[in-house]
Amino acid sequence: MSTTSMNGRREERDGSTLLVIERELRAPLDDVWAACTDPSRMERWIGTWSGDPATGSVTFRMTAEGDDAPAEEMDVLACEPPRRFVVRGREPQPFSEDGSGEQAVWHMELELEETDGVTSLRFVQVLAPGATGVEMAASVGPGWEYYLDRLAAVLAGADVDGVDWEAYAGGSSHYRERFA
Repeated sequence: MSTTSMNGRREERDGSTLLVIERELRAPLDDVWAACTDPSRMERWIGTWSGDPATGSVTFRMTAEGDDAPAEEMDVLACEPPRRFVVRGREPQPFSEDGSGEQAVWHMELELEETDGVTSLRFVQVLAPGATGVEMAASVGPGWEYYLDRLAAVLAGADVDGVDWEAYAGGSSHYRERFA
């Protein structure tokens, strides 16, 4: 059971269902942008990437998932420093909790805006259509809450190991209710 507040919500855009999670981060815009885009800074809370984004693609690996997490090729659809980037995976990825079952292409967006030293972060993931989207939200929603809280910890100078996955693991019910 989750002891952490699940904040994600459902939105619709252009016929697609979106998972949207927002955070208010007490850090300047440029610092949040660097934490979300610089490979060495990203590695502190989620993973790292290699390649040249100017080519339109990078290779991303979630280092927070362990040493055996596979690298994924990601197309860079938009990169507008320091406010917005959009990526989409090339290959469908499993989204069930055990990594089996249905798969979907990952399409994610990050938007940042700063007001008075506080940066608003808006994370968006496009979900698979229909009932599959409900299960996808229930599977990935708690994970994104976890990773965004790890980002907040890094920006606050706290230890990311203090963000315990077990506090998020039961958050699937929130997402099933919001996306049903």
